[in-house]
Amino acid sequence: MTTVIFSHGQESGPWGTKIRAMAELVRGMGCAADSIDYQGIADPTERVEKCVRECAGLSDRLILVGSSMGGHVATAAAAEVSAAGLFVLAPAYYMEGYEDLTPDPPSMPICIVHGWHDDVVPVENSIRYARDCSATLHIVDGDHRLTANVDEINEYLRSFVEKISG
Repeated sequence: MTTVIFSHGQESGPWGTKIRAMAELVRGMGCAADSIDYQGIADPTERVEKCVRECAGLSDRLILVGSSMGGHVATAAAAEVSAAGLFVLAPAYYMEGYEDLTPDPPSMPICIVHGWHDDVVPVENSIRYARDCSATLHIVDGDHRLTANVDEINEYLRSFVEKISG
């Protein structure tokens, strides 16, 4: 079985609009889905450690999904939890002053979705990351929150999960 684990962004919660929509999609595909609550944890490293702990007991095929800082967290934890795939939205890569925190790309399929009009994480950061690791990159007509792009994101997620789950 495939389990999809969601990691939310800095200012959001574990069951926001996007995560609920994506979880409903993957459950409809026969996957298990859960979302880790990072509220009250500002330090990215502590969030990564929590993600690793939460995934430790899972023996299913794992797909990590993260948004913004959650994208950074999912990326940093992916190899350690032996994830089969990584799907990230507007991931907080190469943020000014924190460039060294950007995790090395894990050796697995990676799909990045980013909005052209993101005023929090520059779209160029995802372009750079995707180019460096040959990740699939979808740039959409959206902002950082990508709430207007949920249907489009779910199309990309469906395709990604089908590819990983075989």
